[in-house]
Amino acid sequence: MPEFNLSNRIIKTEKPAFVAGIVNANSDSFWKESRGGYKLAKRLIEEKADLLDIGAESSRPGSHYISEKDELKALIPLIRKIRKYSDIPISVDTRKKNVIKACVEEGADILNDISAMEDDAQMASYCAQAKIPVILMHKRQNPVIMQKYTEYNDIFSEVQDYLYSRINYALDAGIDSSKIILDPGIGFAKDLNGNLILIKRAGELCQKKYPIMMALSRKSCLGQITGRPVSERLSATLAADLYSVMNGATFVRVHDVKETVDTLSVLAAILSV
Repeated sequence: MPEFNLSNRIIKTEKPAFVAGIVNANSDSFWKESRGGYKLAKRLIEEKADLLDIGAESSRPGSHYISEKDELKALIPLIRKIRKYSDIPISVDTRKKNVIKACVEEGADILNDISAMEDDAQMASYCAQAKIPVILMHKRQNPVIMQKYTEYNDIFSEVQDYLYSRINYALDAGIDSSKIILDPGIGFAKDLNGNLILIKRAGELCQKKYPIMMALSRKSCLGQITGRPVSERLSATLAADLYSVMNGATFVRVHDVKETVDTLSVLAAILSV
């Protein structure tokens, strides 16, 4: 079963992959049920999430970035409340060094950066110094315009080449290779076919040397396939996550923790026979 090094402890799960529960500390995320703050965080912990992924800056297609001040205003009180209740690992979805630094000082454990540390020149050196894991994601441009940039000659190779470049950047900054997680960026500057290729082949990325996080939960590509609105994409999400885990994903980032835990528990039972 998977295990992973944080800065000060090793986390393990009995499931075939870690389940990261999504908690959005904003009012602009594409799935309204993820906007629950501490109440939602507590429920996801009780539903046996392995970690929480919290963020205050929406990155859905068409969204706009927010200020550092607004991010901190939303994130710090939330982390403090979570830490009074639980020592569950917390990843913070931010592109700003000052934000992750403040969050780590309050007890956060992991950086989840959709810019793969491109947007803040001080990010990598801070993460190396703090010895925290980093999630590096592929995207093009910013959420306002990214869906204008969905054409690739070979999407798997181009996403992989980008991730290799960011891995090397992280290593050069002093981040240990054991602290790097990769995210192919499903839905970020990708069309349906591109998303499907990456879901199918994500476990092959970068010679399988790094853990892969799949963030598929209720995304628009699943709606394109099923014709279902966001509120009716649970079954599609579970199918996509199950396939991803069976093909090498180490982390799944989800809105629906209880259902994902049940799905992966069944998979674990079958694999154990």
